[in-house]
Amino acid sequence: MPKVFSIAVANRNDAGRILAAEHDLTSFNYFQRGSVQEFLGFFIKTATERTSPGMRQKIEEQNMYVGHVYVRSDGLAGIIVTDMEYPTRTAFTIVNKILEEFSSKFPTSQWAGLNPGSTASTYPELKAQLVKFQDPHAADPLLRVQRDLDETKIVLHKTMESLLNRGEVLDDLVQRSDQLSSQSKMFYKTAKSTNSCCTY
Repeated sequence: MPKVFSIAVANRNDAGRILAAEHDLTSFNYFQRGSVQEFLGFFIKTATERTSPGMRQKIEEQNMYVGHVYVRSDGLAGIIVTDMEYPTRTAFTIVNKILEEFSSKFPTSQWAGLNPGSTASTYPELKAQLVKFQDPHAADPLLRVQRDLDETKIVLHKTMESLLNRGEVLDDLVQRSDQLSSQSKMFYKTAKSTNSCCTY
Protein backbone atom coordinates (compact mmCIF):
# COMPACT_ATOMS: atom_id res chain seq x y z
CA MET A 1 0.00 0.00 0.00
CA PRO A 2 1.39 3.45 -0.91
CA LYS A 3 2.62 5.51 2.02
CA VAL A 4 3.03 9.23 2.74
CA PHE A 5 5.85 9.91 5.20
CA SER A 6 5.81 13.68 5.32
CA ILE A 7 3.96 16.77 4.11
CA ALA A 8 5.60 20.16 4.55
CA VAL A 9 5.42 23.81 3.56
CA ALA A 10 8.64 25.81 3.37
CA ASN A 11 9.85 29.27 2.34
CA ARG A 12 12.48 29.14 -0.40
CA ASN A 13 13.14 32.87 0.00
CA ASP A 14 14.24 32.26 3.61
CA ALA A 15 16.92 29.58 2.99
CA GLY A 16 14.31 26.83 2.66
CA ARG A 17 13.04 27.34 6.22
CA ILE A 18 10.23 24.92 7.07
CA LEU A 19 7.02 26.74 8.03
CA ALA A 20 4.79 23.73 8.70
CA ALA A 21 5.38 19.98 8.65
CA GLU A 22 3.69 16.76 9.66
CA HIS A 23 5.22 13.29 9.58
CA ASP A 24 3.93 9.73 9.76
CA LEU A 25 6.83 7.61 10.95
CA THR A 26 4.82 4.64 12.24
CA SER A 27 6.40 2.35 9.64
CA PHE A 28 9.84 2.95 11.19
CA ASN A 29 11.33 1.40 14.30
CA TYR A 30 10.55 3.49 17.38
CA PHE A 31 14.24 4.15 18.05
CA GLN A 32 14.86 5.28 14.45
CA ARG A 33 12.01 7.80 14.29
CA GLY A 34 14.01 10.75 15.66
CA SER A 35 16.78 10.25 13.12
CA VAL A 36 14.30 9.72 10.29
CA GLN A 37 12.41 12.91 11.18
CA GLU A 38 15.68 14.85 11.34
CA PHE A 39 16.71 13.49 7.94
CA LEU A 40 13.29 14.35 6.45
CA GLY A 41 13.69 17.92 7.71
CA PHE A 42 17.12 18.12 6.08
CA PHE A 43 15.75 16.66 2.83
CA ILE A 44 12.79 19.09 2.77
CA LYS A 45 15.04 22.12 3.36
CA THR A 46 17.61 21.05 0.75
CA ALA A 47 14.99 20.17 -1.87
CA THR A 48 13.28 23.53 -1.33
CA GLU A 49 16.55 25.46 -1.72
CA ARG A 50 17.48 23.61 -4.91
CA THR A 51 14.14 23.94 -6.69
CA SER A 52 13.71 27.10 -8.74
CA PRO A 53 10.51 29.14 -8.35
CA GLY A 54 7.76 27.91 -10.67
CA MET A 55 9.32 24.44 -10.94
CA ARG A 56 8.19 20.97 -9.91
CA GLN A 57 10.66 18.22 -9.10
CA LYS A 58 10.45 14.56 -8.29
CA ILE A 59 13.49 13.49 -6.30
CA GLU A 60 14.11 9.77 -5.76
CA GLU A 61 16.37 8.81 -2.89
CA GLN A 62 18.07 5.38 -2.93
CA ASN A 63 14.94 3.64 -4.30
CA MET A 64 13.41 4.02 -0.83
CA TYR A 65 11.34 7.18 -1.00
CA VAL A 66 10.43 10.05 -3.33
CA GLY A 67 10.20 13.76 -2.63
CA HIS A 68 7.71 15.71 -4.73
CA VAL A 69 8.52 19.42 -4.57
CA TYR A 70 6.80 22.46 -6.04
CA VAL A 71 7.98 26.02 -5.44
CA ARG A 72 5.54 28.78 -6.36
CA SER A 73 6.72 32.05 -7.88
CA ASP A 74 6.35 33.75 -4.45
CA GLY A 75 8.81 31.27 -2.93
CA LEU A 76 6.26 29.19 -1.01
CA ALA A 77 7.18 25.52 -1.42
CA GLY A 78 5.12 22.39 -0.89
CA ILE A 79 6.82 19.06 -0.32
CA ILE A 80 5.40 15.59 0.07
CA VAL A 81 7.68 12.64 0.80
CA THR A 82 6.24 9.24 -0.14
CA ASP A 83 7.31 5.71 -0.83
CA MET A 84 8.10 4.63 -4.41
CA GLU A 85 4.56 3.29 -5.02
CA TYR A 86 2.71 6.57 -4.47
CA PRO A 87 1.37 8.01 -7.77
CA THR A 88 3.27 11.11 -8.91
CA ARG A 89 0.26 13.00 -10.25
CA THR A 90 -1.58 12.45 -6.98
CA ALA A 91 1.41 13.69 -4.97
CA PHE A 92 1.54 16.95 -6.94
CA THR A 93 -2.24 17.33 -6.61
CA ILE A 94 -1.79 17.16 -2.83
CA VAL A 95 1.07 19.67 -2.93
CA ASN A 96 -1.13 22.14 -4.83
CA LYS A 97 -3.99 21.70 -2.33
CA ILE A 98 -1.69 22.18 0.65
CA LEU A 99 -0.14 25.34 -0.81
CA GLU A 100 -3.54 26.87 -1.59
CA GLU A 101 -4.81 26.05 1.88
CA PHE A 102 -1.67 27.34 3.61
CA SER A 103 -1.48 30.62 1.68
CA SER A 104 -5.17 31.36 2.33
CA LYS A 105 -4.68 30.75 6.06
CA PHE A 106 -1.28 32.47 6.44
CA PRO A 107 -0.59 35.58 4.31
CA THR A 108 3.00 36.31 3.25
CA SER A 109 3.38 38.86 6.06
CA GLN A 110 3.04 36.07 8.68
CA TRP A 111 5.59 33.66 7.20
CA ALA A 112 8.55 35.13 9.12
CA GLY A 113 7.10 34.09 12.49
CA LEU A 114 6.07 30.56 11.51
CA ASN A 115 7.77 27.27 12.31
CA PRO A 116 6.49 23.68 12.56
CA GLY A 117 6.05 23.99 16.33
CA SER A 118 3.88 27.09 16.12
CA THR A 119 1.83 25.99 13.12
CA ALA A 120 0.94 22.55 14.54
CA SER A 121 -1.76 24.12 16.73
CA THR A 122 -2.89 26.84 14.30
CA TYR A 123 -2.86 24.60 11.24
CA PRO A 124 -4.26 21.20 12.35
CA GLU A 125 -5.57 20.62 8.82
CA LEU A 126 -2.07 19.58 7.73
CA LYS A 127 -2.12 16.59 10.11
CA ALA A 128 -5.61 15.69 8.88
CA GLN A 129 -4.39 15.88 5.28
CA LEU A 130 -1.46 13.59 6.08
CA VAL A 131 -3.86 10.98 7.47
CA LYS A 132 -6.41 11.40 4.68
CA PHE A 133 -3.92 11.19 1.82
CA GLN A 134 -2.41 7.90 2.94
CA ASP A 135 -5.00 6.62 0.45
CA PRO A 136 -4.09 8.14 -2.96
CA HIS A 137 -7.71 7.72 -4.12
CA ALA A 138 -8.80 10.31 -1.54
CA ALA A 139 -6.71 12.98 -3.26
CA ASP A 140 -7.12 12.15 -6.93
CA PRO A 141 -10.60 11.90 -8.45
CA LEU A 142 -9.18 10.27 -11.60
CA LEU A 143 -7.74 7.41 -9.55
CA ARG A 144 -11.13 7.00 -7.89
CA VAL A 145 -12.86 6.82 -11.28
CA GLN A 146 -10.27 4.30 -12.54
CA ARG A 147 -10.80 2.12 -9.46
CA ASP A 148 -14.58 2.28 -9.93
CA LEU A 149 -14.22 1.34 -13.60
CA ASP A 150 -12.00 -1.61 -12.70
CA GLU A 151 -14.54 -2.79 -10.14
CA THR A 152 -17.37 -2.42 -12.67
CA LYS A 153 -15.38 -4.40 -15.22
CA ILE A 154 -14.88 -7.22 -12.71
CA VAL A 155 -18.59 -7.26 -11.87
CA LEU A 156 -19.47 -7.26 -15.57
CA HIS A 157 -17.19 -10.25 -16.24
CA LYS A 158 -18.64 -12.15 -13.29
CA THR A 159 -22.18 -11.35 -14.43
CA MET A 160 -21.47 -12.56 -17.96
CA GLU A 161 -19.91 -15.78 -16.64
CA SER A 162 -22.84 -16.46 -14.33
CA LEU A 163 -25.26 -15.75 -17.18
CA LEU A 164 -23.82 -18.64 -19.15
CA ASN A 165 -24.73 -22.09 -17.93
CA ARG A 166 -22.04 -24.41 -16.73
CA GLY A 167 -20.03 -25.75 -19.64
CA GLU A 168 -21.56 -23.36 -22.16
CA VAL A 169 -19.29 -21.14 -24.12
CA LEU A 170 -20.32 -17.87 -25.73
CA ASP A 171 -19.01 -19.15 -29.09
CA ASP A 172 -21.43 -22.10 -28.98
CA LEU A 173 -24.35 -19.85 -28.09
CA VAL A 174 -23.60 -17.53 -31.00
CA GLN A 175 -23.45 -20.44 -33.45
CA ARG A 176 -26.73 -21.96 -32.22
CA SER A 177 -28.65 -18.70 -32.07
CA ASP A 178 -31.44 -18.26 -34.57
CA GLN A 179 -31.88 -14.65 -33.53
CA LEU A 180 -28.53 -13.50 -34.91
CA SER A 181 -28.09 -12.86 -38.60
CA SER A 182 -25.18 -14.44 -40.42
CA GLN A 183 -23.67 -10.97 -40.70
CA SER A 184 -23.74 -10.55 -36.89
CA LYS A 185 -22.18 -14.00 -36.43
CA MET A 186 -19.42 -13.09 -38.89
CA PHE A 187 -18.84 -9.79 -37.04
CA TYR A 188 -18.52 -11.68 -33.73
CA LYS A 189 -15.96 -14.11 -35.22
CA THR A 190 -13.94 -11.30 -36.79
CA ALA A 191 -13.96 -9.24 -33.59
CA LYS A 192 -12.92 -12.24 -31.54
CA SER A 193 -10.01 -13.10 -33.82
CA THR A 194 -8.92 -9.45 -33.97
CA ASN A 195 -8.98 -9.10 -30.17
CA SER A 196 -7.39 -12.46 -29.43
CA CYS A 197 -3.92 -10.93 -29.55
CA CYS A 198 -4.94 -8.18 -27.13
CA THR A 199 -6.02 -10.19 -24.09
CA TYR A 200 -4.99 -8.99 -20.67
